[in-house]
This record gives sequence, structure tokens and C-alpha cells, in this order.
Amino acid sequence: MSVIAEENVRGIGGSVFKEISADNDEDNQPTEIESLCMNCYQNGMTRILLTKIPFFKEVIISSFTCPNCSWSNTEIQSAGRIQDQGIAYTLKVKSKQVDMNREVVKADSATTRIPELDFEIPPYTQKGSLSTIEGLIDRAVAGLEQDQQLRNATAPEVAVKIDEFIDKLKKLKEGVFTLVIDDPSGNSFVENPFAPQKDEALSVSHYKRTPQQDAQLGIKAEDEEEKPSNDIDYMRNEVLTFNTNCPECNAPASTNMKLVQIPHFKEVIIMATNCDDCGHRTNEVKSGGATEELGTKITLHLTDVSDMSRDLLKSETCSILIPELEFELGMAAVGGKFTTLEGLLKDIKDLIVSKNPFTCGDSSTSDRTEKLKLFGEKIDKIMAGEMDVHVVLDDPAGNSYLQNVYAPDPDPEMTTEKYTRTFEQNEDLGLNDMKTEGYQDIRPP
Repeated sequence: MSVIAEENVRGIGGSVFKEISADNDEDNQPTEIESLCMNCYQNGMTRILLTKIPFFKEVIISSFTCPNCSWSNTEIQSAGRIQDQGIAYTLKVKSKQVDMNREVVKADSATTRIPELDFEIPPYTQKGSLSTIEGLIDRAVAGLEQDQQLRNATAPEVAVKIDEFIDKLKKLKEGVFTLVIDDPSGNSFVENPFAPQKDEALSVSHYKRTPQQDAQLGIKAEDEEEKPSNDIDYMRNEVLTFNTNCPECNAPASTNMKLVQIPHFKEVIIMATNCDDCGHRTNEVKSGGATEELGTKITLHLTDVSDMSRDLLKSETCSILIPELEFELGMAAVGGKFTTLEGLLKDIKDLIVSKNPFTCGDSSTSDRTEKLKLFGEKIDKIMAGEMDVHVVLDDPAGNSYLQNVYAPDPDPEMTTEKYTRTFEQNEDLGLNDMKTEGYQDIRPP
């Protein structure tokens, strides 16, 4: 009902919503409307009453009865607006005489829970109702018993379990339990029989709704949520997907991309591609920022097998050195990766030993194969914590990272060195021919 219409009615005969009264008040009579019965499709009668619940708010109570098939239905709807906050009632039911007779307004959007039985009635599975605590339990029992005859014929084991649960629900009327009614619309209500005094058995809490709850209530669609002020903020909260082709079989595939903030470092872009046709999976990491003014050299002394779980970001411009093995892997050899130190060593082993074309076929020699096999065994020993070595990440672009497990305190086993790039390193990065400051257009007019 619109506000203007409501004000007009109030001006004629007072308030639209009348208090529930035992007196025979002509103004407090329901409105009767002839309507269609959804059971026998003949005409029945719907009675609608606009009323107030004491210490709560206005509601619309409707009741339908069909004189032809005797089918009936009752429903309650909130006559007010959706509240600014959701509401949750927690009631400790102890007294059968007092608590079981408490009036309860349960809106469509409310969730009803009994923690002791791990029982829950999800929202929008029942129409709104004006009942009592005992009535809520009886309604739940009736709902479970509704299809028991069919279950006994098709799934007797399930029917037996439901019968056992129904017995537990019925025993609640004589026992002590907790009832929780959680309604994000804020339009449900549990009576306080001691009002206006405080009810020690009933606790009421208000909370802010989530965007998903707003969408369920129809207040705001999920795709209409406020987006961040710029594209970068929006990308931080989204996984972007774009179509591509599998690098192995060239079949159509999809690549997922996400902007991730690495603690105590910077933002990076993680991309992952999965092919449903051949099962090939690949991932790649690129720096989300600019090239640093100085290069970075990170040296970690491996003293314990727990070092293998350190997070590691290796950019495409980073080279890897293990001085004890006289091993050096140049930049772009294994691409950009965001993994652990153990994952990086496994990739190195696969690249040098398993996927090396010079270890199989006509290109292989027994001497070379034996050396590479020995190198793989040393990598295994490093991952098992059986070798005392140093791992060096040398990135002239300064976009690589190795986790400091002692952060924000210094790591006693790790050193980070900043250095000025050489001319050759700037040439490899394409920085010598790149000028972004003090640039002037020298083309002829």
C-alpha cells in the first residue's frame, strides 16, 4: 500500500493497522476476497487482516479456505519495509508452559535452526507464518511426514532415519533446546512474554547484511554491486578469463588471470591455462609493476628441509645459481613462476634431466646421461635437506621475491642485495633505447 493511500485512510478512519483485540470491533474485521483454489480450481474465500503485533510491527495475515475440497492455507507477510539491518533471535527453550507458547513471526527470508539436532530450515522453503514455538516444531514435523509413505516404498532406509529424526523433534516439546531464527530482512520476531522487562532466555542481535543477502532480498542485484573506483582496484577482486589456444594441441582453451598482492613485496599477475582436450596445464607469473631502478640479488642458505616450503616468485628476467653444484640457469629458462622453493627445484630437475632432448635418442651419450642423472640425485638431496647449499636469485629487473619466514624481522639465512645494472643488462631488458623522461618530439614540422 502506498504512503499516500495509507495517509488518506488514516485521515478518514485513523490508522490502517489495528491492534489485535478480543472486543468485537467492526474496524478490526478481515477483508474477504473470492479467489481461486489451487487444489480443486474452484472458487474459495481469502480473508486478509491488516494488524499490529504488540512490541513489534505491522503485518498482513491472509487465510484461504475452500468449501468445495476443504483445502486451507495461511500466510503472513510483513507490511513494513525491509529493515536497515538483519536480525537474529536466539532463544533458550526451558519451560513448556512459557516458552512453547511464545508467538513467533517467521518471514519467508528467515532461517530456522536447532543446533542440538543440527536441524535447519533454509530461507524461502516455507511461507511466512504467525505461530508459536510449538507450532514451528509441529510444522517441521508435518513437512517431514508428508512424503514418508512414498519413502517407505522407494527408500525404506531413508524413511527409517527420518522417522527417528521426527521422534527427536517431538521430544523437544518436553526437553531443553536452543532455537535460532536468523532473518536478513529484519522482519521476523520472537515474543518476549515479560515485555517491557528484559527476557533472560532471549538474545537479540542486529547485523549488517552481506551483498549476497541483499541480492536474495531483491535490494541490489549481485552484478549491480558498487565497483571499485578504478580498473586496478576492480581487477584485485576479480578473476579474468579470456579465450586462447592450448600450446600443446592448439585446441580452444581458456586462461584465467588474477592480480595478487604478495605480502612485503608487490603485486603480480598470475595466469593459468587448462586444456580440456589434452589435459595440458600451464601457469605463468608476470610482474604487475614497473622495472625497478636497481637489480636484486637474493641469496638463501638452505639449513633445514622446512626452507623448501618458502614462497618464491621468479620473474622471466631472473637467473638461478647454486654455487656448490656449479649450476647456473639463465633468465627465461623456466619462465615466470609463483611457487615454493621445492617446486622451483623440481622444475629445474625436470628441465635438466627429464625433458632434456640430449638425454634420449641418438643425441644421448652414456657419459652425459650419467652426469645428468647424478645432477638429479643432488637436487633430490637438496630437497630432502641432506645437502648444505646456497640458492641465488639474480634479477636485474628487481621483480623476483623469496619469502622471509621471519618477517618483519630480518632473515639470518637470507641476504638481499640491491645493485646497479650494467649496460649489458639494460640492453637485455631493452632499457637503453627506452626514454620516458624529458622526451621531446624532434620530428620535422
